[in-house]
Amino acid sequence: MRVMKFAMAGFCAVALVGAANADPLKISEGWVAPGNWASIWLQKKDLAKHFGKSYVLVPEHFQGTPPMVTALANNQVDIANLAYSTLGIAIENAGLSDLRIICDEFQDGVPGYYSQEFMVLKDSPIKKVEDLKGKVVATNAEGSAVDVAMKAMLHKHGLEPNRDYTIVEAPFPAMRPMLAEKKVDLIPAVLPFSYDPALQSIARDLYTARDALGISDFVVWVARKPFIDKNRAALTDFFEDTLRITHWYEDPANHTAAMQILGDLVKRPPAIFDWAFTHRDVYHDPNMLPNLAALQSNVDMTHELGFTKATFDVKKYTDLGIVEEAAKRLK
Repeated sequence: MRVMKFAMAGFCAVALVGAANADPLKISEGWVAPGNWASIWLQKKDLAKHFGKSYVLVPEHFQGTPPMVTALANNQVDIANLAYSTLGIAIENAGLSDLRIICDEFQDGVPGYYSQEFMVLKDSPIKKVEDLKGKVVATNAEGSAVDVAMKAMLHKHGLEPNRDYTIVEAPFPAMRPMLAEKKVDLIPAVLPFSYDPALQSIARDLYTARDALGISDFVVWVARKPFIDKNRAALTDFFEDTLRITHWYEDPANHTAAMQILGDLVKRPPAIFDWAFTHRDVYHDPNMLPNLAALQSNVDMTHELGFTKATFDVKKYTDLGIVEEAAKRLK
C-alpha cells in the first residue's frame, strides 16, 4: 500500500512537471489592414501577462479576407479577421459549419464614429445615387464588405451591377488616381485613405456605409470549434491580454505613442494616424463584443445581393464565452 502511495505521488509529480513544461499554445491570427488589432498586438506584448507562458501569438498578414477562408479550411490559421460578407461565404458556400464568432474587431456606422465613404469628384454632375446609372464604379474586390455596402445602396435605388452600371476592381491605393483621371465615377474611400488631403481636395461624399446599411459589424474574429474546445484555457489567457492591450491603444493618454506605432508599421509619418482610436475612427467595442443584430442584418443583405447560397442565424455560430470570461478578469 505504501509503495503504491509513493508510486502515485511520483506519477503526479511527473505529470505536474510535464504540464508546467508544456510548450505554449501557438496562436496564428490573420489580419489585413494596418491597425487591425493583430497587426499591432506584439508592439505592446509587454502588457501581456500570459504571453510566452500559456500561449504565443503569431500574426499573419493576408491581402484580403477571402484567402483566410481557405487558410481556416486547411487549418493553416487559427483565428481570422472575417468581414461580414466573407463570414457568410465561409459558412454557407465553403461549408465551414464549425466556424464560430469569438469576438469583434470593429463596427461601422455607430453614431458619433466614422463611417466608410463612397466618393465622387467635387465637380461631378452626380448629385444622387440614381445619377450613377450608366456610370463606372470602383470596388476593391467582389463580395468584400466594402463591395456589399456599395451595392446595397445602389440596390436600394433600383440600380443593379452590369445592367445599370459597370464595376472595376482596384486596390485602395489606386482609387484616388483613378477618380482624379476620371477612369471611374465613384470610389470607396476607407481609412486611412479617406483622410488623404489630396483626395479630400478633389472629392466629396455621395453616401456612406451608414447610409447603405445603418450600423454594420464590419469585421469579427472567428475560429473553428475543435480549436476552441481544445484550447479554451489558453485562449482565455490570450483574450485577457488582448483586452488589456486594446484598452491601452484606446486610452487617450497613449494616443501619441499609438500613432508612433502605426507610423512605424507602415513606415509613414505618425501624424497621418491622428484619427486612430478616436471618434474619427471606426467603433471598437471596449470588451470586443460584436453587435449580433447588426451582423445578422449584414449577413442577410449579403445573401439578398446574391453572394451566398443562403442566410443563417449568426447566434448559432457564436461563442463569446471566452472573451466574456477574459473581461471579468480585468474588473
